[in-house]
Amino acid sequence: MDYEGFFRSEIDALRDEGEYRVFANLERHVGAFPRATRRRDGAAQGANDDRHEVTVWCSNDYLGMGQNAEVRAAMVDAIETCGAGAGGTRNISGTNVHHVALEAELADLHGKESALLFTSGYVSNWAALGTLGSRLPGCVILSDALNHASMIEGMRHSRADKRIWKHNDPEDLRRHLAALDPARPKVVAFESVYSMDGDIAPIAEILDVAEEFGAMTYLDEVHAVGLYGPRGGGVAEREGLMDRLTVIEGTLGKAFGVMGGYIAASTALCDWVRSYASGFIFTTSLPPAVAAGACASIRHLKGSDAERMRQRAMVALLRRRLDQMGIPHLPNPSHIVPVMVKDPVKCKMISDILLDDHGIYVQPINYPTVPRGTERLRFTPSPLHTEADVEHLVQSLHALWSQCALSRAVA
Repeated sequence: MDYEGFFRSEIDALRDEGEYRVFANLERHVGAFPRATRRRDGAAQGANDDRHEVTVWCSNDYLGMGQNAEVRAAMVDAIETCGAGAGGTRNISGTNVHHVALEAELADLHGKESALLFTSGYVSNWAALGTLGSRLPGCVILSDALNHASMIEGMRHSRADKRIWKHNDPEDLRRHLAALDPARPKVVAFESVYSMDGDIAPIAEILDVAEEFGAMTYLDEVHAVGLYGPRGGGVAEREGLMDRLTVIEGTLGKAFGVMGGYIAASTALCDWVRSYASGFIFTTSLPPAVAAGACASIRHLKGSDAERMRQRAMVALLRRRLDQMGIPHLPNPSHIVPVMVKDPVKCKMISDILLDDHGIYVQPINYPTVPRGTERLRFTPSPLHTEADVEHLVQSLHALWSQCALSRAVA
């Protein structure tokens, strides 16, 4: 077989369909976010040619906490006192005082007895759901139809029976649960904020159904922690539902501004996952500096609502101006603003023109991340964007919408 030829043909097909992903080479600057320097064609650091300043509009550092002075100071201090790396897996020399403090901070954030750290939100979903599904005898996992790829991979890895219920539809969940043997262990897995459409799950109604049938509940709050609730505990905290959830999963790589993932649950459940999950046992733990930065970020957002309030104001402003210009975007109650292009080639083209000619960085979201025909630009306004940033973005989109002959929204 011509292996190289096969690889090239597969990549060429992605390019022809407008689904080939290109990474922008960006350098963020402390204190200047959402501004960054973009280097074209992989220009080396320090090269003065072919680079320009851009405004980042698609970062998952939703609150700009990666720039926060307290977070940066905590990370620097941890490096100076502990060094760079963790030294191994948690079992083999890789548990640090900062890991222990962070797990206690996360358990407190979610009102749970315990928490367990992972190297990413993807890994925490893969490992926790994979372990639940594989080791609970006869387990059935009931998955929302739009769950994240990391949750799906965890379920696949577990080889447990799986039932897919209609997105955000408690009655369809009820139908699936009612058809199962009442004695079988059941896990209902869903998200709070869905990152592509920005819609929010009816958590209370889902919990009502799950509790009726004696099912465990597993809530992914990765796009909600830090952003919702009086202390940033997520949508479940905002709605007073954390105590009813069996497992709350979250990330440190989005609103908290660093990296890593975690679950928060009972002491026994966290200890059980710690003891059996290969994705936890056999991987090097987070660097102490990352754990220290996450701890500082969580503590800050537990006591400060200023970042959340400013972000919501910028989200509202962007939506209002898009409406005034007739730029179609999905209405939703979250901080995510999906502008609908509905064509993969035009979506990629608009993204490229925004970056090259307008200094606006937003990645196109195409298949398989979203269904074909729903291609979009996903904007995430932060508290560090300005009204001038919003106006420049909207005027640029307004011009490109006419240039590409795209449909306008009717007011």
